[in-house]
Amino acid sequence: MSRCRILAAACLAACLAPFAAGAESTIKIGFPMPLSGPAAVYGAPVTKGAEMAVQEINAHGGVLGHKLELLERDSKASADEAVRLARELIIKDNVDFLVGTLTSAEAPAVSTIAKENRIVFIAPTSKSVQLTSPKNLHPYLFRLASNTDIEGHSAASIIAGWKEVKRVAIIAPDYAYGRDAVAAFIGYLKKARPDIQIVDQQWPKLGQSDFTPFITAQMGTHPDAIFCDVYGGDFVTFAKQAGPLGYFKAVNNRLVDGGEVGTTDEAQALGADYPYGIWSDAYDPVIWAGDEPPEHKAFIEHLKAFTHEKYGSGWAIMGYSAIVALTDAIKKANSTDSDKVSKSLLGLTFDTPVGKRTFNAKTHETEMGEFWGQMVKGEHYPFAIISNPKYLAVGPFTD
Repeated sequence: MSRCRILAAACLAACLAPFAAGAESTIKIGFPMPLSGPAAVYGAPVTKGAEMAVQEINAHGGVLGHKLELLERDSKASADEAVRLARELIIKDNVDFLVGTLTSAEAPAVSTIAKENRIVFIAPTSKSVQLTSPKNLHPYLFRLASNTDIEGHSAASIIAGWKEVKRVAIIAPDYAYGRDAVAAFIGYLKKARPDIQIVDQQWPKLGQSDFTPFITAQMGTHPDAIFCDVYGGDFVTFAKQAGPLGYFKAVNNRLVDGGEVGTTDEAQALGADYPYGIWSDAYDPVIWAGDEPPEHKAFIEHLKAFTHEKYGSGWAIMGYSAIVALTDAIKKANSTDSDKVSKSLLGLTFDTPVGKRTFNAKTHETEMGEFWGQMVKGEHYPFAIISNPKYLAVGPFTD
């Protein structure tokens, strides 16, 4: 072969190499999420939902000719660990996007890292309004979950409807999520029911192992109803300690919890220890009677097959929908460049198993609500279920 032909072949190979590499490369999504400790009750099923979405999308050819790759990491519900993992995923693993974190301590910390590195970050579950406040919002941050204003208002609207209630107590975790939800709850309740008195507020730390002092102190104030925002594994511990002390019976089960303790995940974790009769919420009630959307029914059947579990998860939908939203944005942008994808997320409407959701172009939030109802003993299920789940997304109080 002549020298000219050798050089020509070498040039052709060099030109084709990037295209070949691109065809084989994956779109990497960093996914820090609590997979151990009390928060794993929620974090593990959120991750399973993301895994299922990735599997479905890849089975249909991926995105822009590339397969998705989910890089899962255990954040342990720690802001410091979530930040360390986010940096590692960006610098060492060269991820294209970040999706994940569970708590309102982790998400704001990781949001800062996303901003520094100009990489899209979708928070599927963190609720604190501080995450997307004007001073903290940036072009690469988007929230899929509800927020603490909507949660607090929705919980307050339920208690406001209980005319016999005059004295309300509060117990919530002592960090951004709990503080922000309680502030929204009190603000709404004072306007909706100015005759109601807040008689007590208890602030256990996240990961509290002994709730007894908080429980006994609150019972001593003799409330008629309780707003509780203890969640995840902490609620499992709390409920097991509160039940034998007569905490729930003392208020005739008039307790409203906005921390998704209405999910099948939480109900199965508590089993017979679940305090039947309380009110709570879930992004996905899983078990519906009568008006279940066919898309949701298909989603739950696929989820049960994917996880090899008898019952579906009320949290999997958040991981699943976050990946779907990101995928739709990549397609719309026709690019994996975060600057382009972040712009395509603005005003993006996407499908979820429980209906369409849209990212507000100004707030970067979907401003979604949740399904609320009283928790009852399932007739055909060995755990508590939401009775007649009703979708609520309550805004500020108006006369």
